[in-house]
Order: sequence, then C-alpha cells, then structure tokens
Amino acid sequence: MKTYEQMLDEGIKLIPKEFIVTSRFEIPKAKGHIQGNKTVIINFAQIIGDLRREKDHFLKYLLKELATPGIFDGPRLVLGRKVSASFINDKIKVYTETFVLCNECGKPDTQIVKKDDGSYLKCGACGAQRKIKI
Repeated sequence: MKTYEQMLDEGIKLIPKEFIVTSRFEIPKAKGHIQGNKTVIINFAQIIGDLRREKDHFLKYLLKELATPGIFDGPRLVLGRKVSASFINDKIKVYTETFVLCNECGKPDTQIVKKDDGSYLKCGACGAQRKIKI
C-alpha cells in the first residue's frame, strides 16, 4: 500500500509542466507588428494594467528609452519608427525591475509614493522603500 506522500509525488509528476506556476507575476511582453515605417504595440493597455503603473509615467519612460515619438491610440501604442520586439521587451524588463519589483523581496506589490524629498518605491509586502528617480 502506498503512503499519502508517495501518491502525492506521483500525482505532481503527472501534471504537465506548462500548468506549474512558479511565480504569480511575469514581466509582460509586447505584442505588435510593423506597419509601414511605424511599430504598433497592440497590447499596450494590458501591459500598463499588468504593471499597475500610470500610463503617462510608463509611456514617458518607454518613448525616452526607445528614442522615438509615440501616440497612445486606445489599447494600442503607435511608435514613430520601426523597433524590434526584443528591444521593446528589454526596455519593459528594465522598467519593471526599476519601478515595479521590490529590491528586497522581489514582489510586484509596490507603489510609487511622492514625498517632499523625492519619489520612493514602497513595497506593500515587506515594507521596504527606496528612492527612485522619475
């Protein structure tokens, strides 16, 4: 007769790998296409929602880093030049590490708090805070 632990181990081995969640937060990836000499990110609104940051703050950062003008068009972002998806995703990753994830615990439960001496990234999970440059 098998023990409970043995049956549990066998059951876990039968779960397909794509259903095993290792983290509750994943850095969002840009989805889009090239349209003429412009780049269209079709899931821009979803990215903002996943990051839980103000649209204007993220848009200002992204346009500065990509060195291109852009127009917010509903849920889409239209960039003024051709930009590769990998380059855009690299910039989203850097933004997430700088303005979303806590340096102490690594969780995305943060918010940007403005104080007299500057802006801080405050973690709701562990309480840590660090000064950020906006």
